[in-house]
Amino acid sequence: MTDTIAPGLLPEGLADRLPPKAEASARLVREVLDTVASHGYRRVMPALAEFEETLATRLQSAGIQDLLRAVDPVSQRTLAIRPDMTAQIGRIAATRMAATPRPLRLCYGGPVMKLRADQLRPERERMQVGAEIIGTDSVAAAVEIVNVAIEALQRAGVQGITIDFTLPDLVPMLAAGPMPVAAERVEALRARLDAKDAGAIAAMGDDAAPYLALIAATGPFHAALAQLEAFDAGPAKGAMAERIAALRAIAKPIGWDITLTLDPTELHGFEYQRWFGFSIFAEGFIGEIGRGGTYQVARADGSSEPAIGFSLYPDPLIDAGFGAETGKRLFLPLGHDADTAARLRGEGWVTVAALSDEDEAGALGCEAILDGQAIKPV
Repeated sequence: MTDTIAPGLLPEGLADRLPPKAEASARLVREVLDTVASHGYRRVMPALAEFEETLATRLQSAGIQDLLRAVDPVSQRTLAIRPDMTAQIGRIAATRMAATPRPLRLCYGGPVMKLRADQLRPERERMQVGAEIIGTDSVAAAVEIVNVAIEALQRAGVQGITIDFTLPDLVPMLAAGPMPVAAERVEALRARLDAKDAGAIAAMGDDAAPYLALIAATGPFHAALAQLEAFDAGPAKGAMAERIAALRAIAKPIGWDITLTLDPTELHGFEYQRWFGFSIFAEGFIGEIGRGGTYQVARADGSSEPAIGFSLYPDPLIDAGFGAETGKRLFLPLGHDADTAARLRGEGWVTVAALSDEDEAGALGCEAILDGQAIKPV
């Protein structure tokens, strides 16, 4: 017997957004993209799905097993729905915009689909909004990206922002240089530093023991950076001086109202990032609401170019009321003056016109009624 799906039932992890949250989502995404665009970022709109092999080769943080797939009835090839838009920006930059002068500033916004949900975020369909600079991952580019992300969130009304800096390739760099660790043991060391498991690191032996000091270089930015400088003057033998100077330069222009923290060995979510990465948190929200950093974009000729960017995941903000409509709703009775209504819309009113004598202002969510030239509360 075939089970009957109840009308309106959606797959696990998927949900409809209804008024007013659907409008709030569009409004919040537009606010972020308008902010980013004001800094010279040009919008692109990648396809929702691509051929599986094309998308999988560019996904650096998620493998083929993480893709939601379907067979294309036209080409008979396997398609994959995007779980992340950053990889698609890299494809566009490397192919259709390969000849566009660098640095190339692009921005984007749209839904992504995850094969599985996680404990913090049960939804599988999420909104992703972000910006990328293709062609450089310099300190100046990092300063711009971090501050544009902060400005976009602040213009959307988000307060209590925390930026957590990390140095994703720090351990491999040190292990291949002044603090040698066998190549086959580096990933285990990175994982244990990420987990702040001092006992497990100590158990790895004498070559791993000096890395324990990196755990102390975690927390409020200035205190943690001082610990990192002491570590660099000691076992790291000055190998981190350029990274430390870069962190100071990135932090310098950030406003006093932004909390800065440092976790130089943070790994989760930064598996494909290079010398710099950052997570974005906001007061009142569990987990990060955004992430960014430096990475490499593969070119069609087999070479690669540096890039840096950020992605925001605004769904928790929308659920908390950000992006909510601020204009009042005004009921327009039958026979109202159209010119007056147009003028009031220009002043910020949201007008709802009656379509029959049975329409009522209160039932349609209106706070006021247009009575001739006057506005009267409901």
